[in-house]
Amino acid sequence: MKVGLGLYRHMLSRDYYDFARQAGCTHLGIHLVDYFRQGAANPNNNQPTGGKFGYWGVAGDPNDKIWTVEELQRIRREIEEAGLVLEAVENLDPAIWYDILLDGPRRSEQMERVKAIVRNMGEAGIPTLGYNFSIAGVCGRVSGPWGRGGAVTVGMDGPVDDMPIANGTAWNMVYDEYSAGHVPSISHEELWRRFEGFLGEIVPVAEQAGVRMAAHPDDPPMPTMRQQPRLVYQPHMYQRLIDLVPSKSNALELCVGTVAEMSEGSVYDAVDQYSRQGKIAYIHLRNVVGKVPYYRETFIDEGDVDMVRILSILRSNGFQGMVIPDHTPQMTCSAPWHAGMAHTIGFIHGVSAMFREQDARK
Repeated sequence: MKVGLGLYRHMLSRDYYDFARQAGCTHLGIHLVDYFRQGAANPNNNQPTGGKFGYWGVAGDPNDKIWTVEELQRIRREIEEAGLVLEAVENLDPAIWYDILLDGPRRSEQMERVKAIVRNMGEAGIPTLGYNFSIAGVCGRVSGPWGRGGAVTVGMDGPVDDMPIANGTAWNMVYDEYSAGHVPSISHEELWRRFEGFLGEIVPVAEQAGVRMAAHPDDPPMPTMRQQPRLVYQPHMYQRLIDLVPSKSNALELCVGTVAEMSEGSVYDAVDQYSRQGKIAYIHLRNVVGKVPYYRETFIDEGDVDMVRILSILRSNGFQGMVIPDHTPQMTCSAPWHAGMAHTIGFIHGVSAMFREQDARK
């Protein structure tokens, strides 16, 4: 098991790389999407939330570029010079693939752009692309001082279907500020049809490039959000995703917190099932209290999930992938993000040390 850290685009600097190393991380998962651009509700010292009905920000590179081999190689080189390994890029920019999600007129053109990104990642030596096939994206969350000691954290306080998705938006980001009206609702089966088409095209490219496509479950895991269906909102739905296109390149970015929020199933059974199959590319580790549509995120050691049990399952099943803190509550200090992440990383190292001690006694 590799201990890693997730960094947003504005954090891709030597200071953050050094912090990761000092905290004991060996690997990174990075975001190249700028979720915070023109997003007033997203403070850049925390995860993006956007408010219950607000969007995160404006999608797209201002210069309309895709991630080139040169850019990816430069970032990878800078990370390696800091003593770390670049394990994954997380999420595609909605401006690159909105018509793949919406089945719009630019779908074919955008599929070629996504394929180019996957090929570029392979050429740059980056093994994993995390993604979330979702029209509404990560939305409907609220924040407040609900963590231990009044730490600010995020959660959900009820369904979010009252307000449909405005045209010109996808994955909770704006790609066209001048559109009017709303995105028509579709059925769950239509969403799966679109996804199957996407997976059928991208997996062969990923196989040739040596890249694993790693699917994140829907966050929050509701059947519908903003009048649009969700793809993976119960643990068993991951199996359908895996079985659609059997391939090493069709894998999972399993978020423990999101799975724990699901209304059915067991997070322990899910982690066991998919790690036994060798289908987890990497793990997001986050603890929560409650289930959708009412839950809140917590410190790693105070939620409903027994994290020692989760890590023990991964160890028993020989999981060799990266484990990264997903979100953490904001700690009261001058560096709340850093403190929260360090707390979770320390917990992971503590559990790992316990496992090593157990092995030594055998």
